[in-house]
Amino acid sequence: MTAHRWHSTWNRCLIASYWLVVLLQASFMWGQESPILQSEFLYEKAPFPSCHASTIVEASDGTLVTAWFGGTREKHPDVGIWVSLKVNQAWTAPVEVANGVQYQKIDGTLVRHPAWNPVLFQPKNGPLLLFYKVGPSPQTWWGLLTTSNDSGKTWTAPRQLPEGILGPIKNKPIQLANGVIVCPCSTESPGTDLWQVHMELTSDQGLTWQRTESLNDGKSYGAIQPSLLKLTETELIAVGRTKQKRIFEIRSQDGGRTWGEMHASSLPNPNSGVDAVTLVDSRHLLVYNHVSGKQDSWGERSPLNLAISKDSSNWQAALTLEDTPKGEFSYPAVIQTRDGLVHVTYTWNRQKIKHVVIDPKKIQPRDFNQGNWPE
Repeated sequence: MTAHRWHSTWNRCLIASYWLVVLLQASFMWGQESPILQSEFLYEKAPFPSCHASTIVEASDGTLVTAWFGGTREKHPDVGIWVSLKVNQAWTAPVEVANGVQYQKIDGTLVRHPAWNPVLFQPKNGPLLLFYKVGPSPQTWWGLLTTSNDSGKTWTAPRQLPEGILGPIKNKPIQLANGVIVCPCSTESPGTDLWQVHMELTSDQGLTWQRTESLNDGKSYGAIQPSLLKLTETELIAVGRTKQKRIFEIRSQDGGRTWGEMHASSLPNPNSGVDAVTLVDSRHLLVYNHVSGKQDSWGERSPLNLAISKDSSNWQAALTLEDTPKGEFSYPAVIQTRDGLVHVTYTWNRQKIKHVVIDPKKIQPRDFNQGNWPE
């Protein structure tokens, strides 16, 4: 055999071996059952062109309830809070249940402000709670609360929360064994550009409140919109959005009344909202945009990713929910329902709200340094 023919044969063998490895890897991936069981929009058509900041909860009777704000655009006075329920495996048409219409104290005329950031929460006992904000901007808004005794079908007249209390600012509270509801909160101070995190606690479902001091000075970390993870009845972790290109982390050892020092986690943040949940098997899930941000500025809000951790500090890649360049897939909300499944809702290009159902038992974690995210 000539040298030329030998090299040609060897090259063909190398190419064949390469494609054999590729096919074996592909067949292995194809053999894995996807953790994503369902992916759908909550609606196809709605009375509003723009939407954002969804929230989802499992009501006491098992009904899935979602809410978000919708209107002409964010900050427009016609923005209200809309609700949809999962009934007979289908989502009901969106219904506006709250808005910013109110009387002017001076002359008695009506004025309408935009509504913002609804947060649904089902306590162990009592009605379903819906917190939201009303006001011209996040620097000047105030908190309100309405409740439902029929799993989101009808709602009481909203009442304004006490002065200085906003309610959970974006993400769901958690309830401790003693009945205390810990609400993750934050402020964006007018005129100072300071973003600061604090907690608000209530033991009577929103009638009376306690508020912690700010957990950061707003300078070394400009942080807002915390999400809570629960390690034990007393040890909590808050993670959330920052201007410093990383998701923040901070810990409490006494059920959310006092907190340690805020620091950067290992995960990037493009100045975009996140949400997290502690599963019944004690693992932690985080939904966020795995994108490096720009200091004091917004980064891309695609892709939208899911990370998983056994200890709340060391995270592994789990899933990519969206990955369209220049798209906006943001402000996720995540819960685990009593059947063990995970439900995620999020903003889809400011046009619709998307709902994804995940079986956490089928997640195959991968270290970030092993290459691309698993699909």
